Formats: sequence, structure tokens, C-alpha cells
Amino acid sequence: MRPFPLSDANPQEHSGPLPERADVVVIGGGVIGVTAALFLARAGVSVVLLEKGRVAAEQSSRNWGWIRVQGRDPAEIPIAQEAQALWPALAAQIDTDIGLTQGGVAYLAKDAREMADFEAWRTAAAPFRVSTQMLDAEGAARLLPDAAPRWAGAMWTPTDMRAEPFVTVPALARLAARDGAVIREACAVRGLDIEAGRVAGVIAEGGRVKAGAVVLAGGTWSSLLLRRHGVSIPQLSVRATVVRTAPAREVFAGGAVDHRLAFRRRADGGYSLAPEGAHDFFIGPDAFRALRRFAPLFARDPLGTVLRPAAPRAYPDAWGTPRRWADDAVSPFERMRVLNPPPNRACADRILRDFAETFPGLGRVEAVQSWAGMIDTMPDNVPVVDAVDALPGLTLATGMSGHGFGIGPAFGRIVADLVRGNAPGHDLHRFRFARFGDGSRMDLGPGL
Repeated sequence: MRPFPLSDANPQEHSGPLPERADVVVIGGGVIGVTAALFLARAGVSVVLLEKGRVAAEQSSRNWGWIRVQGRDPAEIPIAQEAQALWPALAAQIDTDIGLTQGGVAYLAKDAREMADFEAWRTAAAPFRVSTQMLDAEGAARLLPDAAPRWAGAMWTPTDMRAEPFVTVPALARLAARDGAVIREACAVRGLDIEAGRVAGVIAEGGRVKAGAVVLAGGTWSSLLLRRHGVSIPQLSVRATVVRTAPAREVFAGGAVDHRLAFRRRADGGYSLAPEGAHDFFIGPDAFRALRRFAPLFARDPLGTVLRPAAPRAYPDAWGTPRRWADDAVSPFERMRVLNPPPNRACADRILRDFAETFPGLGRVEAVQSWAGMIDTMPDNVPVVDAVDALPGLTLATGMSGHGFGIGPAFGRIVADLVRGNAPGHDLHRFRFARFGDGSRMDLGPGL
């Protein structure tokens, strides 16, 4: 099977001299950073986005492509709804077809207990007027008539969407550049420029960029940069494997998941497949620092994560990855331009078998590509989107916990308003930076 195509060998789309100053510097070219830069530029703000490798080369192009409200933490629901309103408008403005489709999302229950969990989520989400429906066993069978399994029922949100991440985020970056954002790829930020106790810009491999505000949207790399400046967040990363199949007959137009398998229809006629709740975790120094924080999450699903003894060389939490370096020295971000973990082959083979068993009428479905991505996670499964009081001038937007692609445009808009001192339009208390140090009880959310 072919590997994931984005790498540091791809031609740069965004190059040129590094500006000496801007109103805002955004660190990280994933969906959050790109959309934050887009909305800042549209507000007339001078913004520079710096990406150590390629735009969307990491998790923002490797995810499932779901744009869902279903199953989200209640605090995320109105933000996800805003994102769903933004996606069609953005899709109409960019220079390529991103495969945006309102195909719906289905969670398929193996038993009455899962149905009860789904019903509890729908009850909690009812104030937001979601379109979610509960289906009994017969309703689930009608929704997926070609499926061999017979589920106890389903939770079904017909208004949920999907798109193709691989083309979507680079297209959004081109839109941001067209609207005035300066984007530079292969330009790692080595550290924050601190003057008189506050952030005054960044120190990049190409030089300093002065700025009154900085946004850190570095995904799995955010913790490493923060730690260099004496700020700690309990952020870890897990490896998730995905398989792309060859084109096959349509058995479902949207995305669906049960206790074994997640699948969605692709714009190219194939399917994206992934294991439900199965990840690989590479143990490194941050794992020991954050163990207490993550213990409740691991306890809830102790078999969902396979522990690996050590992260590969140059990974963000590898044992040999430096935690301190000089401004004029090569940083870990330059040593690993694109974090491109190999897929878990056994996992890829298993999910292909599970898909074939779920839809035996499709016959032999060929896997033509597999890849993996590193999902940056927080102990409570929701991100940090907030100013960092210890580093005035810095806004943090990280730890999207696998939710970033679908909700990205709304959080990008929110970050743009936070940086400008405007009201974010949503209650962000759940996403505050201080929740890990203010004695708050850890809320794991719905776990769906």
C-alpha cells in the first residue's frame, strides 16, 4: 500500500522572505492555525503563519474527515454548529472541490448499554436543537441495509458532514494567503521572543519576527515549545491508523462507527477506514509527568490504547528529544519537519477484514493506501483555547483531541477574535488554560 503522500519532500506552496514584523504570528499550519490566520487577515490584521514543514502535513490531513456535531462534549456543540455553518461558505470560496457532503453520521450500538449512553448524550444535547435521532434495531438496519451485523440500534445525525482533509486545509491556506495572510512553510519557530515579561514575537530559523501577539496552534508539538519557556500542559499524543480503499459500490453515504470499526464514504468512491478507539501510545518523559492527569481517561478504556515502550527518535516526546535549546541552534522542530509515523500494519489488516465482514456483498475491497497520524490529546478530551497568563501576548489553541478538523473553522474564528480582544461568541470556560492547575475536578465528557 502506498504511504501518506505529504512529506517534507513535497514542493513548497508558500515561500519567500520572512517579514520582520506583523500584528500577529501564528505558529502551526494545521486547520486551527490556518483558519485563525484566515479570519485575522479578513479582519484587516497583519498576520504571518509559520509552519516548520508543510501546511497540513500532519494530523490536519490525516484524520477521518468527519464534520460532526454528534457525540461532542456539550461545550463544543455550539462551536461545532458554527463550524458546520462556516464550512459551505468556505467551500464555495476556495480553489478546489473538497468533497463537502452532508452525508450524516451514525453511531451503531452493540447493546442496550451503548444505546443508553447515546440517549444520554442526545438528552444533554437537546437544548442545542441538534438533528440527532435514536434508531432502534430495525431503524439501524434500514439505515445500512447492506450491512451483515445487526446492531441494537443507532444514534443518527443526518445534518453532519464530511470532507477530504488532504485537499481541504491546503486549499484554506491558499484562501488565507489570497486574503492577505503571509504563510511560510519550512520555517520553524525556535522560540518566543520575550521582552519586559511579555511575548513580543517569535524567533524563527529565518530570523526574528516582531509581533504584538502570538498564537500557538502547534498540535502535538505545542507542549514542547511551551516547556522551553517554563509553561507546562498535560498534553500527550497517540498514533491512529487509517486505511483508504479502492473505489467500491456505495453502501453508506456518510460516516459510521461501531465498537470495532469507523468508516466513511470518500469523494473518490472509496472508503476511509479506522479502528474505533484503538491507538498506539509511545511512552516518553511527558507520559510520566502527565500520568496522574490521564489516569481516569485510561481507566475508562484500558484496552483502547496499546502502550509502546519508547517514542521513535525525534518525536515530540522521544527520550532523546531536547527540552532546551538556544535561539541560534537547530531546534527539534527542524529535525522533524513532518511527523510521519508508520501505520500499525496489524491494525490496518484487521480493519480491512472488519469492513469486509460488515459488508460482505462488496466482495474483495482492496486497500490502496494506509497512513498514521499523531493525535494530540488532553486528559479531559477537549482542547485548550485561551490566553496564557504566564506568557502575556500568547494565545494557545491546542489539544484538539481528534476533533480539530471538523470544528476547525469555528475555533479559528474564535482565536482570531480572542487575539483582537473581541468577545468569542461562546462560553469558553471548559477550554480554559487554568483548569489543570486551579483544583477543578476533571470532567471527561461524554466519551463518545
